[in-house]
Amino acid sequence: MEDIWKLTEETLRRQCRVAGPIQPSTRLREDLGLDSLALLTLAVAAEDHFQFCLNEDPESPPATVGDFVGLVESRLRELGRHA
Repeated sequence: MEDIWKLTEETLRRQCRVAGPIQPSTRLREDLGLDSLALLTLAVAAEDHFQFCLNEDPESPPATVGDFVGLVESRLRELGRHA
């Protein structure tokens, strides 16, 4: 899970230009101000890094950083892989 967290934080800082604190409870849209493109950037970064398809529900995207990390972790477990 540490690799997922590190990738998420690096992507948020470098590609999404988030400067403030990032905690598991930090809300992606409300606290960080991420729009649809930034959320897509975050998802694609995880997919590229871990070489998988995230398959998240577009109608119910993760609300917090912790939700996103959990989603990636869950998908990796489904594939029998570890971060």
